[in-house]
Amino acid sequence: MARTKGRKQFPADPSIDYAIVTFMSDAPTIDADARRREAGEFLRSRRERLVPSDVGLSNGFRRRTPGLRREEVAMLAGVGTTWYTWLEQGRDVKPSNEVLSALSGALQLDPTERRHLFVLHDRPLPDPRSTGVERINEPLRRMLDSLTGQPAYVLGRRWDLLAWNRAAEVVYGPYGRLEGDERNTLHLIFTDPDHRRLLVDWEAVARASLAMFRADYARHTGNPDFTRLIAHLTRQSTEFAQWWPQREVARPLAGQKRVNHPTAGQMLFEYSSLGVGDLPDMKLIVFTPLDDSGKKLEQLLRDRPR
Repeated sequence: MARTKGRKQFPADPSIDYAIVTFMSDAPTIDADARRREAGEFLRSRRERLVPSDVGLSNGFRRRTPGLRREEVAMLAGVGTTWYTWLEQGRDVKPSNEVLSALSGALQLDPTERRHLFVLHDRPLPDPRSTGVERINEPLRRMLDSLTGQPAYVLGRRWDLLAWNRAAEVVYGPYGRLEGDERNTLHLIFTDPDHRRLLVDWEAVARASLAMFRADYARHTGNPDFTRLIAHLTRQSTEFAQWWPQREVARPLAGQKRVNHPTAGQMLFEYSSLGVGDLPDMKLIVFTPLDDSGKKLEQLLRDRPR
């Protein structure tokens, strides 16, 4: 496998580019003092909007200033009063993720405010693990349906197909007829012979998809649904069984996919992967036809009844 500084290219398809590390030598210098001051002012503003009764404390005597006292926030978060005061003053102290989470709880921050606090302190925000049934809201469904000239679908945390539009079905197949694990993208790539024949550059697509899936899998290691899927694919696919232990990891930037459609012939698409709102494990995949593939797609849509 060829390697270049800071990026990796999977074999057989140079049009697919996956960044592993990006170096920015000319990036603007961040004013750390300004960020600390802003973080301190943000903490103070969140403290002053609360009253003791909001956090289960007695209002006590009349207060000269609005909101909670610093010592009350420190007590609720389990940190020292002097140390918390330094945070509000923008001093050079470095709170851990655990402390920022405790302060977020003490100050009753919502998810957006919590993320803002972590960003100001230059700390990685812990990715929440989504659990339970994944649902597609109606605005997202309507957007999918409006993409009449672009195949598109929504993937869940395990890369299961949650929703798709008509253009995706006429190009990639009748998703609605699939059940259970059959409606999983990796299952289609590695075990479905019809889907495999569609992909002109099957090995490049399969290796790249597996590396991207591995990156998403990190948040769900040990999850029984993931474990069952991986065990099934290991039994059903020689290539999966060989490549999965290699532990390649990648994040897509952009790419093209060539499809050998049984009716329309070769089609070329440029694809994009987009996050869906605040849901960390759901993504929208959109394929934009290139060259004459747009006309071929229009013909497929005309020929296939709804």
